[in-house]
Amino acid sequence: MEKEDFRIAALSVIVEDRSAAERVNTLLSEYGDYIVGRMGIPYREKHVSVISVVLDAPPAVVNALSGKLGSVPSVTAKALFAKV
Repeated sequence: MEKEDFRIAALSVIVEDRSAAERVNTLLSEYGDYIVGRMGIPYREKHVSVISVVLDAPPAVVNALSGKLGSVPSVTAKALFAKV
């Protein structure tokens, strides 16, 4: 795949049940070659965790990761792509 086919994307993930954390981390590790950076924020008062992930990857890869994360019970994931 040509590097020109890659796009910068921000992936937002909300985990509402801590028991899903292991599956989320496993999926993120599987796509680790595309991850530029990641930040996780546990919001204890609301019993959720918010994870922000920046990727440099083909859109199909970003969408696949977002879909797999979103299929995990109690996890929501959405991707936003840069225009460049």
